Amino acid sequence: MNENGTGMLYLCATPIGNLEDITYRVLETLRNVDLIAAEDTRNSIKLLNHFDIHTEMTSYHEYNKVEKAEYLIRRMQEGLDVALITDAGTPAISDPGEVLVKMCHEAGVKVTSLPGPAACIVALTLSGLSTRRFVFEGFLPGLDEKKERKRRLELLKDEHRTIIMYEAPHHLRATLDDLLENLGDRKISICRELTKRFEEVFPTTLERAVDFYKDNDPRGEYVLVIEGVSLLDLDKRQQEEWSKMSLEDHMAYYENSGLSHKDAMKQVAADRGVGKRDIYKALLEKE
Repeated sequence: MNENGTGMLYLCATPIGNLEDITYRVLETLRNVDLIAAEDTRNSIKLLNHFDIHTEMTSYHEYNKVEKAEYLIRRMQEGLDVALITDAGTPAISDPGEVLVKMCHEAGVKVTSLPGPAACIVALTLSGLSTRRFVFEGFLPGLDEKKERKRRLELLKDEHRTIIMYEAPHHLRATLDDLLENLGDRKISICRELTKRFEEVFPTTLERAVDFYKDNDPRGEYVLVIEGVSLLDLDKRQQEEWSKMSLEDHMAYYENSGLSHKDAMKQVAADRGVGKRDIYKALLEKE
């Protein structure tokens, strides 16, 4: 409880597989808060029983995230401390907990996070792909959301950072097919059963992965870590797009935006990957 008499929300990371990955701080918090909000109480009771924790639980999930958040905030405003846990990992990552956190901030309820396991980070560090810059995509829009799914894949096509996403086993084949079709063949590490006894990291390519899962049934929850497009390839792709535009239209594009003729030639040359003299010469020839 805070000095002003209101309670707090504690975001408590729970193990993604190996129960020994839980922190002492999370265990103490789960024992001492007044209420635990859990994604699935039937799943979380196993964790609490394992560590002999008897704190009262209530459900907080995708289908009650707004109404239940209002209830939890009222309880915290009355002075109760609440811990939020998911089935596995860190709350509020691809998880309805983000709604509760947002509403707590709006209501002036203090929120703190107790760090711990996150499947996306574990997979990234195991992938063998670049960890310097990465983007977390979560789950792609469902197969029935064709327009939005296609849009997300189009945006990822030019992503130069390493891409991390989650996928369920019954959608894995379709997702790998879509990734190969839209992103082209590139490196991917397919991770499953992270931190568990049969942990598996499968470094391969999208093309080989598609072939592999034609004859092998996907099992378990997956984290896909996908190589970003190289900046060199991205530059080439952009140059190809500019080259489809006539030189006159390309110049007009920049001059109409306010650039001088000289600066427009410089920018057109950069877009097309050629020297400014080449642009000047080509424009003279067209006069």
